[in-house]
Amino acid sequence: MPIMSSCNEVEAYVTKDGSVIRELIHPQVHGNSSQSLAEARVAPGSSTLLHHHHVTEEIYHILEGTGMLSLGNDLVEVKTGDSVCISPGTPHNITNTGEIELRILCCCSPAYSHEDTVLSK
Repeated sequence: MPIMSSCNEVEAYVTKDGSVIRELIHPQVHGNSSQSLAEARVAPGSSTLLHHHHVTEEIYHILEGTGMLSLGNDLVEVKTGDSVCISPGTPHNITNTGEIELRILCCCSPAYSHEDTVLSK
C-alpha cells in the first residue's frame, strides 16, 4: 500500500517556531523511514521565530508568496518557485513580505521534531 496523504485532510498545528504546518508525510504518522514533508503557512507581515536544528537539514520550496529568509548572517529574498537548503546548525527564520499568505513546502531529513528545534534567544 502506498504511503500518501491529502493536504486538505491533514490537521494543521503550530510548530515551535510559530509557523502553522500540516505534516503531509511523517514517520511517526505514516510509517515512512526517515524524512518528513510539510506545508507551512505564514500570514502577511508575520515572521517565524529565529531557530536552528542540531541534526535536521531542511529544504524550503516556496509554493506561493514572497518572503525574506534569514540564514545565519545572510538575508535571502524568496518568491514562488524558489528552493533553499538550510544546513543543520544554521539559525533561520522567514518573514512574509507579501500581501498573500506565504506557503512553503518543507522537507526535513531526518524528520522534523520539536526536540531538534532550538529557539534563539
